[in-house]
Order: sequence, then C-alpha cells, then structure tokens
Amino acid sequence: MRTAENWKDYCLIDCSDSEKLEKWGDIVLIRPDPQIIWKTGHKSPLWNSAHGHYHRSDKGGGQWSFHKKIPDSWIISYGDLRFNIRPTGFKHTGLFPEQAVNWDFMDKLIRESGRPINVLNLFAYTGGATLACANAGASVCHVDASKGMVQWARDNAASSGLSDRPIRWIVDDCEKFVAREIKRGRKYDAVIMDPPSYGRGPNQEVWKLEDCIFDLVKLCTGVLSDEPLFFLLNSYTTGLSPSVMAYILGETVGAKYGGNVSADEIGLPVKESRFTLPCGSTAIWTR
Repeated sequence: MRTAENWKDYCLIDCSDSEKLEKWGDIVLIRPDPQIIWKTGHKSPLWNSAHGHYHRSDKGGGQWSFHKKIPDSWIISYGDLRFNIRPTGFKHTGLFPEQAVNWDFMDKLIRESGRPINVLNLFAYTGGATLACANAGASVCHVDASKGMVQWARDNAASSGLSDRPIRWIVDDCEKFVAREIKRGRKYDAVIMDPPSYGRGPNQEVWKLEDCIFDLVKLCTGVLSDEPLFFLLNSYTTGLSPSVMAYILGETVGAKYGGNVSADEIGLPVKESRFTLPCGSTAIWTR
C-alpha cells in the first residue's frame, strides 16, 4: 500500500465502528466510512470534543451536527499547495487527503521529465491533482461536469498562487470532451482520471464505472502524445481491485505504447493505531 505520510495540516487521528476522526487544520470532524468494520473503541479524547459530526440517515444521505462554531471555510496546506476546506451536505470536505501520495508521484515525474508536459485531468473535482501538476511546471486541462467544483478548484488555485499558470478550466462531460479533443487533434502527455462509481449525465445517461471504464480509458489513448509520460487511474469503487485497473491500462495504454503498469491501494496512516486505513486504489502506466 502507498501511504500519504507527508501531511502536516491534516491527520487521521482514529477510526472505529464505521467512523473516522480527522483533524483538518484546527478543525476536528467525525465522518462515516463504511469500510471501518472494526469496533476497537475510541482511543482519542477528541472523539468527545469534535467540532462537527456527520450522521448518516437510514433513508440515504445525512446531515452535519456542529458542537462548536466553525468558519464557513478554511485553508489547509500541503507543501506549496493551499486548499479551501468546507463541510458539504454529502459528508465530503472538498479534498481527498490520501491523494497526496499521487500528487507527490506526479510532481516528481513532471519535474524530472526535462520537457514541457501537457496534462489532461478528468473528473478533476476541486483540483488537487491539477494544482500539483501545475505547481510542478505542467500545463493542465482541468475537466469536471460540475460548475461548482470547477469554481472551487479555481479558488484553490488562487489560494495556492497558481492563478497565472497555464490551466484551462472546463465544465463539461468528460467522455464527450475527450471525443471532441480527438477530433480537434489536441494531444496530452499525461492523463489523470478519477471517475465516480455511479452517476447520471445531463440527459439522464447512466454512468456505472464497471461498465464504462474500459471504453473510456481506451478512448483516452486517442489524446495521448507520441511520447506520453504517465496515465493515472483512480478508483473508490468497492470490488474494482487495483489489479483489474492495471489490466485495463495494460490492455489499452500499454498495448499502444509499451511501458510499465503498477497498481496498489492508497491509504492514510492512523495516528492512534499506527496502522493504515485503505482509501481507494490507483493504477499507473508510465513510459
């Protein structure tokens, strides 16, 4: 497992009984995580003094209860990067901190490439990977279907001092955008993809990751340059193992360009237990 160990402004303090206790800067939150099936008791006193607690509803969704006043949003840092954090109505805070292990990986590849790198970031959310690549010197095309998430990403870029970097901010359906880029003949040296497990398009098209991911990855090989640097595929879908994603990259990007494919779980260290909480999977093709 690859672990995001370099955080200073974020900490996964403890986890037990389908919940995790986290510190985001100075704010302590309790959020649900269904994969935490162990019931080891609460080892930290901060469980009793958290600022906010997200409670799941039996009918789906849930809501926050706040025991202490918190700002509407606040900033945490990861190296040179600054992220605006705020609790949303669907338990998230606008950042997946485990992805820092991938930010570091991409930063290193881009800096060591010794050439201009053009990155396509699909399902780009609030821009963690976009900012990491831009900060490393790459040009980035950031694509997400949610106008609100793209604006949040732009705010993060401004907070990080990266507003003047060559970043294209695109609100669009990712698959349709890639198809148009192929027709336009536009090429990218790297592709990042973090697709949802399930969703619906603007015309109620159903997206189910297991059914759609192979065709989408194969489509994306059409926008890769003659000498691509990497293709990174993230997944939070239960049952879609790292090995399955590696196989997909090998049969698509690898079949066209050769290179190497690796895949593993990514995770966060748990302060109280000193174990690691798995938080999804990443498969990576490199030249």
